[in-house]
Amino acid sequence: MLQINTWIRPVALLAGSHESHEEPDGHRGALKRFSTLWSSFRRGKKDYVPESPVESSPEPMDREQRYIRGQYFFEYLVVVSLKKTADGNYEPQITYQFPKKDGMVRFQKEEEEKMLKAITLFCFPEARRSRSFSPRWTAADETGTAGGCCPKVTRRARQEAYCIISRLACFGLFSKIFDEVEKRRQISMAMIYPFMQKLRESPFPAPGNSHVNFATLFGCLSHQEVLLVFAAAVLERRIVFIAEELGTLSQVNHAISALLYPFTWQHTFISIVPSILIDVVMAPTPYLLGVQKKMLGLMDDKSDMLLVDLSENRKETFIVSIGDEASILPPKLHNEILLALENKKEKATVEEWNRVVSEAFLTFFVKTVGHYASFVTSSGGAGACKTFQKRRFYKAIKSKPTRHFVKKFIQTQMFDIFIQEVEQGQSGPHQGIFRQKIHEYQKNMKAEKKKL
Repeated sequence: MLQINTWIRPVALLAGSHESHEEPDGHRGALKRFSTLWSSFRRGKKDYVPESPVESSPEPMDREQRYIRGQYFFEYLVVVSLKKTADGNYEPQITYQFPKKDGMVRFQKEEEEKMLKAITLFCFPEARRSRSFSPRWTAADETGTAGGCCPKVTRRARQEAYCIISRLACFGLFSKIFDEVEKRRQISMAMIYPFMQKLRESPFPAPGNSHVNFATLFGCLSHQEVLLVFAAAVLERRIVFIAEELGTLSQVNHAISALLYPFTWQHTFISIVPSILIDVVMAPTPYLLGVQKKMLGLMDDKSDMLLVDLSENRKETFIVSIGDEASILPPKLHNEILLALENKKEKATVEEWNRVVSEAFLTFFVKTVGHYASFVTSSGGAGACKTFQKRRFYKAIKSKPTRHFVKKFIQTQMFDIFIQEVEQGQSGPHQGIFRQKIHEYQKNMKAEKKKL
């Protein structure tokens, strides 16, 4: 199924430009067509040979590598600038693009142009000055091919943003690339090309290294509140965060998504919703959205969702909720997560705190669904079809509260996709840490039984 997920990190905007809630001509149409354009563009690329193909590896390819076989670490680097139009408004335009694609047929060129035009709207979701933020989006088609964008404001011009379009979530690496590109650009534009060409042909980064920082999430919400949001996310509900700061919205959305590891959010994900896309809140399907607080009045339907206020001066955190969020997670495991979070060192570094958070939530999944491999059966020898025994899987859980939770969780799309990859033998290094933690937990459990 075609999907569009959108993440947004900080990007600074041009001072004095005017934000309008009226839709620019062609903008909404371009965004509605975006997923189709990306999907067909990616399929169309198979018809021509890239200018410098990546060397094939003799080792078996993992899931991420299969997505990008015959492709590159990233697709494009573009510079998006706000240009003043004849009517006095500002419009985002691409002023630099690497690489310039050659060898495409006419329809591929047209679709590329439409796709890149839609990207500019995510680089500048509003035309006014704000704190630094940079948008990130991805679009994935039914084959698993995806694209992503991660812009960053330039230091030399407040009205520009860098954007890397990639299928890999490497935020920390992207930031370093932007810094290097900016340094080279200050010297000469000609210095960007050799750097980006060499980088583009480099080996792909190890999957899973997204370098998410949990500090903002836990700075805005208490441990208990984070668990309530996590519970809603695990069951793939509609979740909207509101805040004044764009960076806050983006970082909190990224962090909640990261807490789901080893599972991946499979539905709409827009860290900062542009005003022209505010109608997305009306969608009946699951989503993770970030909405600026000033746009709260544009949300006509606030029912059947978890609406979370991240503002410092908020009167209440959960403006709207289903009401059962506190009872979703098994009580014992819920308390274990809280205990792990509260036992962190008083002066823990950012890295230490990130590790505490990651391990606390990963352990939750180890204890609830870590026994999945024992219920994936094969109908024959090597290469035979594998099948997950869903009913036997959750029936094997002794704890009634845990079994009740797992019975709901296995109905989610994120779990379904995870198991499909296992059945098809597609799970790779991106699940390595999870498998390692499962092995350690099962080993410890066996040791405890021997002592009894």
